[in-house]
Formats: sequence, C-alpha cells, structure tokens
Amino acid sequence: MTDAEKIAFKNSLKRWGLDLITQRMAAAKKAMEQAQEAANSEEKSSAGDKYETGRAMGHLQKDMHARQLAESLKELATLHAVQTEPLSHEGRIGAVLQAHGAAFTDNTAFADSVTFFISAGLGKQSIDGQTILFLSPQAPLAKLLEKKKPGDGVLFNQKELVIRDIF
Repeated sequence: MTDAEKIAFKNSLKRWGLDLITQRMAAAKKAMEQAQEAANSEEKSSAGDKYETGRAMGHLQKDMHARQLAESLKELATLHAVQTEPLSHEGRIGAVLQAHGAAFTDNTAFADSVTFFISAGLGKQSIDGQTILFLSPQAPLAKLLEKKKPGDGVLFNQKELVIRDIF
C-alpha cells in the first residue's frame, strides 16, 4: 500500500466513523422524543400508581437516551480531532495498526489478523469485509498499543499478536 493509499484508508475510516456516530445520534434523539411522547401520553387512571409508574419509565428511558447522545457527542468531538494526514510510525492517536498472530509469518494470508484504528471508541466494525477495531485513545488496549512499532508484540484476546504495519 502506498503512502497516499494509507492516508486515503485512514480518511475513509474516519468518515465511516463520523457517519456511524451521526446515525447513533439521530437514533438517540428520535428515541428521546418517543420516550417523552410516551410519558406525556400516559393517561391518568383510577390506578394512580400505574400512571405515575408509566410516566417515570418514560422519563427514565428519555434520560438513558440522553446519556447515549451525550456519549456520542464526546466520541464525535474526539474523532473530529483525529489527524489522519501524517503517517504514524508508532501507536498513537490517529494511527492504524495492522497485526497478525505470532504463529503466522506468511504475509500473504493472515488467518489471525486484526486492524486497530486509535480514534474513537466505536468498537468492532466490519467495513468492506475487513474487521476494524475503533479504539478510544483512553481505552486500555489503546494505551497498550501506544509507542508500539512494527515487529512489536502485544497480547490481545489471549493471543500474541505482532504488529506488522503502522500508518
């Protein structure tokens, strides 16, 4: 992969992450509105406790979705701040790290390969048939990958992985 292709790949991962966060935010906003509507539409009945319980549940759901929205806003700000243009030569924010199982040394087929993108905590995502782990810079695994260079090993999911490329 050329340097231009590596930068384009990082940019596409960033765009993909921004789209995912935007979708999550829209879903959280919609769910908040629906929960508020449900709470407001609870009718007063002769069983007052049932009415109060229904309204309280609606408000709890709205609060839960508001927390999800706030978390998405934080992730969005974190991802916007990620610089994809400079190529990285060690694990850091904005770096893509490609690793494979220590037992696999053939560069043509990595049965145990994984790609990390230190950017925002979006978790395991499948993009164009490739598994990418989006890591928050504060995540323990991201901290473990900090300052790692190609050839360094890390223990991930009880498997020894060797970093083969960083950009």
